Amino acid sequence: MNIVFFLDEKKREIEKLLNGKKAIAAVSGGVDSTVAAKIVGDVLGERLLVIYIDTGLMRLDETKNVEGILKKLNLNFKILDASEEFISSLNNVIDPEQKRKIIGHKFIEILEREAFSFGAEYLIQGTIAPDWIESGGGLRDKIKSHHNVGGLPENMKIKIYEPLRDLYKDEVRELAQHFGIPHDRQPFPGPGLAVRIIGEVNKEKLTILKKATKILEDKVLNYKMKPWQYFVVLLNDRSTGVHGDQRVYGYTVAIRIVESIDGMTANFMKVDWEFLDEVSREITNKIPEINRVVYDITDKPPATIEWE
Repeated sequence: MNIVFFLDEKKREIEKLLNGKKAIAAVSGGVDSTVAAKIVGDVLGERLLVIYIDTGLMRLDETKNVEGILKKLNLNFKILDASEEFISSLNNVIDPEQKRKIIGHKFIEILEREAFSFGAEYLIQGTIAPDWIESGGGLRDKIKSHHNVGGLPENMKIKIYEPLRDLYKDEVRELAQHFGIPHDRQPFPGPGLAVRIIGEVNKEKLTILKKATKILEDKVLNYKMKPWQYFVVLLNDRSTGVHGDQRVYGYTVAIRIVESIDGMTANFMKVDWEFLDEVSREITNKIPEINRVVYDITDKPPATIEWE
């Protein structure tokens, strides 16, 4: 991709569309939304307000990491803690599509509130091609609703602008490198850990999953592995196990590590057995609520990268 040509085209597009107008940009901490915010922010300056919403569904220390990145990019930003609002809205919700739509609607509800306060007419989102393709773009079957596409309400008051809509993940990472945005950060779903918890989402499960995710991420870093994406899924099923000399009935987690180029297809990573052994032992030793660890050896297709 010719980055200079792309950015020149986008600058002209933004100046024409947002001439004299204000906008807000929703960032999740992922590469896509951060790049989209930076592209628009370089044109609008203080007329763009970048908003990061702490949903309580993020990884450990994610909010602190995002704040550091936004400061370095010299963007006008605001961080909102809406964790109670999001987690309570997911009470008794099991269906993954329903989770995505609830989270998407809640995002828009909060963002429209902030947009009104700021006087913004547009919402900038980091939607990329795989998002709208999987959400049923054109004549395609819907695979899953991405919260920034299929999860949005129909009666929105704010207009949407998606500067990266026609790009794939490898192209967005080129742009991230150009801006000095950490481009090796793995993709993270908009609905966060809610779609990595099979079944109902609650604070207890989120705490368990955050701890297990941190263990996996640290091990990947220690082994100097460079997969496309890697994460832990907390399953709804429990199984019998033993801690010390006592019977326990604990959770099962699945480890998912994949290699890909653009996210449209992916292969499970054939990782070292010693690595998996260490991950499993540390998770089950440090998190007593988990007593079984399995490894997902399914490609995309037939599976998607995320479980929900």
